[in-house]
Amino acid sequence: MKEIYTTTVPLRWGDMDQIGHVNNTVYFRCFEQARVEWIALFPESADNNPAYVVIVHTECSFLKELKAPGVVEIKVLAGEVGRSSLVQKYEMRRTDAPEVLVATGSAKMVWVSPETGRSTPIPDRFKGTLGTQE
Repeated sequence: MKEIYTTTVPLRWGDMDQIGHVNNTVYFRCFEQARVEWIALFPESADNNPAYVVIVHTECSFLKELKAPGVVEIKVLAGEVGRSSLVQKYEMRRTDAPEVLVATGSAKMVWVSPETGRSTPIPDRFKGTLGTQE
C-alpha cells in the first residue's frame, strides 16, 4: 500500500468518556479529519469536476487504549482503487510513542456525480497520487 498523507490530531479532555479513556467515536473522527484534509489537497478547480465523496463503509480495530491529553498521528494509505472508489487505510499512533500502533481503520470512499446522484469515475485530480493516472 502506498502512503498518501499523514497528519496529527490533538486529543482533548472532552474526547474521554466516563471510563476515563478516549471514546471509540473519536477514533473515527480522527480518521475523518485525515480524510478531509487529504481531499482538500485536491481542489475542484484542478479539473473542474464537481464529483463529491460519500463513505459507504468504515471500520476500526481498537488496539490500545488512549487517554487525553496527547496527540495522535494518522497515516493514510491508498488501498484498493476502483473505477469510482478508493479504500483508504489508516494507522493511528501517539506522537509520544510512535512505535506503538494504537488503532487501524479503513473507509471505502465512492465519488458521486451531483447531477445524477450515482457513482462516477474518480476525478483526474486524485489519480496522480493514487498511481492510476491514465
